[in-house]
Amino acid sequence: MQGVGFRPFVHALATALGLTGLVGNDLDGVFAEVEGPAAAVGEFLRRLERDAPPLARIERVTTTAVTPRRSAGFVIAASDAGSGLRRTLVSADTATCADCLRELSDPADRRYEYPFINCTNCGPRFTIVRDVPYDRPLTTMAPFAMCERCAAEYHDRADRRFHAQPTCCPACGPRLSLDASEDRGEDPLHAAAELLRRGRVLAVKGLGGYHLAADAACEPAVAALRRRKHREDKPFAVMAADLAAARQLAEVDETAAALLTSPARPIVLLPRKPGGAVAEATAPANRQLGVMLPYTPLHHLLLAAVARPIVLTSGNVSDEPIVYRDDEARDTLRDIADAFLTHDRAIHVRTDDSVARTFRGRPMLVRRSRGYVPEPVTTRTSFPRPVLACGAELKNTFCLARGRHAFVSHHIGDLENAETLRSFTAGIEHFRRLFDIDPQVVAHDLHPEYLSTKYAMELDLPLEGVQHHHAHIASCLADNGEDGPVIGVAFDGTGYGTDGTIWGGEFLVAGLADFERAGHLARVPMPGGAAAIRQPWRMAAAYVNDQQVARRHQDHWPAVRAMAAKGINSPLTSSAGRLFDACAALLGVRDIINYEGQAAVELEQLADPAEAGLYPAAVEAGVPFTIRGSDLLHALIEDRTHGVPAPVIAARFHHGVAALIEAGCLLMRERHGLGTVALSGGVFQNMLLLNATVARLEARGFRVLLHSRVPCSDGGISLGQAVVAASRS
Repeated sequence: MQGVGFRPFVHALATALGLTGLVGNDLDGVFAEVEGPAAAVGEFLRRLERDAPPLARIERVTTTAVTPRRSAGFVIAASDAGSGLRRTLVSADTATCADCLRELSDPADRRYEYPFINCTNCGPRFTIVRDVPYDRPLTTMAPFAMCERCAAEYHDRADRRFHAQPTCCPACGPRLSLDASEDRGEDPLHAAAELLRRGRVLAVKGLGGYHLAADAACEPAVAALRRRKHREDKPFAVMAADLAAARQLAEVDETAAALLTSPARPIVLLPRKPGGAVAEATAPANRQLGVMLPYTPLHHLLLAAVARPIVLTSGNVSDEPIVYRDDEARDTLRDIADAFLTHDRAIHVRTDDSVARTFRGRPMLVRRSRGYVPEPVTTRTSFPRPVLACGAELKNTFCLARGRHAFVSHHIGDLENAETLRSFTAGIEHFRRLFDIDPQVVAHDLHPEYLSTKYAMELDLPLEGVQHHHAHIASCLADNGEDGPVIGVAFDGTGYGTDGTIWGGEFLVAGLADFERAGHLARVPMPGGAAAIRQPWRMAAAYVNDQQVARRHQDHWPAVRAMAAKGINSPLTSSAGRLFDACAALLGVRDIINYEGQAAVELEQLADPAEAGLYPAAVEAGVPFTIRGSDLLHALIEDRTHGVPAPVIAARFHHGVAALIEAGCLLMRERHGLGTVALSGGVFQNMLLLNATVARLEARGFRVLLHSRVPCSDGGISLGQAVVAASRS
């Protein structure tokens, strides 16, 4: 891994042991020539792995005996950017370390309150790298020539900034500026903080793009941000100054605290504390709150100056990718932000914040991006040939893989507009160049209209089509270092099936190379096609002739019911996501959504966590077997008719889904003799459902595999596609 201080560490270790030789970077990573007494060389090898720098990732150490050179000392050699296959890794962007924070707050230090302080152990990496080897001329720090004092630190083997490529100070590094209509020539940072305190919306240039910020406790400010960004309901994240401040807003257990303070610093989804100083518009009608801690010096300074938490959300108009170029930001965000807090260090790769949550004491990634990418997911076995996997249409990531490294990309987003597609294609080219991967096979989704599939088709390379839900389960297997076969339960909203229908409530017998569809939720029509996704009441109409929902949509109800009955513009689906949508509409939770999955999210929020009852669903034991999701909805209507409270009904529905998963897995164990279950698909981001499902399966003696390193949603699809393609080679 380059950019983590490994060469300086090797230099210091060898010098301390009285060894001579050299250490350097080449296209394979780090190389060293070490000579001296055998005992000292042996101690060097032991300490090399035991005492490595905090950000280093050592996968293996290979040694070869060579003829001694009789070197006079130990030196750091110049990087070799010669020809050949690049195997070096690039570090992810890393949160400001404790040493830099001490300097940042020390009035006697020359970097006091300098927003771009960094060292070998922290700071920008992936987002500033243009090429490898990771040296300053190949980063966006190239225009900033080091001053004499910074250069002295950079070349001082005993200094923490020895060979730290982004090393800089106020005399030679990037500078902060504030672009505001009411700019009075004040210090940019403190003037920006004052704007936030006065209820203004601020655009802030970060590591991987621009954010939009507002005082998290100021209802008018957050409401204005929501209105201007056209983000009606989807929750915003909040940045708190430190762990103590985060604990005033949300419940933070030990695992969550470790995530919040980790070098990756993701947004962590936490149980919201009642009465926390957060505007209702921040996360409307949501018991969860996304919280993160500062991960750049600028964040630390801004939070200290504002002296309260701030909303910090991606700088974009809803459904578009985060903006990262200065001119693009001013053009796109000018009607949203009242002022721009920016700087003159370019961002090379746009990268959103990562999102995580905890489950039973372990971290689970919801979105894998800044802080984790481009570090690879290491697989159990090697890829026999280089692979490009193009991912899904929604929550897209791509994956380039070689050897035992699967380089899953940063979050690209939904491939539904030209700008996101450009980000997708540019990202692939950057990863190919950065890791020198020339794919020999391209994996893609089976859906012929996905833009990622069309991109794959245009590459003139051997193709490997991978069914969407098989990719989900293969991703879970790779995440856990398993090959299968397993019982794969893939529950999500949409996935193109091998029979041309829309799948999404699947029970698979799955390994890496292939799968069998053993069972699924009973199919129902989607009246209006994609319109049924945006309007959950249509799914209620497809399942049941409910008069409450009919009255709310009396002008369209007969036509939609007829459309579903006749199969006109009503593709069949076995989707679990659409079953959740129907339930949400029947309970009056949500008839029309503003963002993907909203009805299911709000249904989970409604559910009474103390309720343990459930609605049963019949299993029709054919081959494949089917499970009648409609049974849950009929039971729901009966409870609703008898005045059972909506939170109780919502909970019983969730437990009913968990019970039908249990029933399907029991039948598959009986038929196929499998005892391990892999759970994947976006529906399993529902913590109430996940808890109930895992508890039931484990009580029945199943071993349960869950995602951790990549998301269970479509953000993990590309990894699954890659390992499937590899297993078929």
